[in-house]
Amino acid sequence: MLKYFISILFIFMYFTSFSQEKVKDTAKYKDRYGLRLGIDIFQPAYSLFDEDRKGLEFVGDFRITKRFYAAAELGFSEATVKEDYFEFYTNGQYIKVGADFNAYKNWIGMENMIVVGLRYAFSTFDQTLNEYTINADPFLPNHTITTPVLYDGLSAQWIELVLGLKAEILHNVFMGFSFRWNQKISFKEPENFKNLYIPGFNKVYLNSNGFGFNYTISYLLPFYRK
Repeated sequence: MLKYFISILFIFMYFTSFSQEKVKDTAKYKDRYGLRLGIDIFQPAYSLFDEDRKGLEFVGDFRITKRFYAAAELGFSEATVKEDYFEFYTNGQYIKVGADFNAYKNWIGMENMIVVGLRYAFSTFDQTLNEYTINADPFLPNHTITTPVLYDGLSAQWIELVLGLKAEILHNVFMGFSFRWNQKISFKEPENFKNLYIPGFNKVYLNSNGFGFNYTISYLLPFYRK
């Protein structure tokens, strides 16, 4: 489904470019500058198929120059993760701030984007170790502890590299998606346990990297032209 969405966005960007009337060199066009606000529809849709993951993310950007945008995301998520020898629950909130560069050279009057961006991200969250299995002696049966252990007041900081697309599908209405590569800066971890899943960061791999994705719809509030 994702590959079809990507193809449709590229086709839409091409034909909207092709359909623009040629403007004389002497004509002057003022670009729109404003605040674009939206929501990630991927997380609510994903939770319909996986009851162990829930979340919501709001997105926004503000055009600073012709091709640079200030950008931010704010959200919360919760997840129950089940592994072979333990199960834990994580919930918390996060904020991401940074900038996007539009690598797509639009025709006059267009505002589509090929997004290359960078974010600083911060999350605060709690983790509950629901159960874990002890296997102290290979010749004895495993022993499962089912008394929940709460680890609260946890936090994480990381940076994100952002790559994505954004296209205007209706007047002032944009759809887009982006891939995120996350790299840890610092984690506040619980004693005798690891941060294996962090809101906004998602699954934490052994090298402290993570990956993310969003699929957004947003609306532009134009403030002025220049």
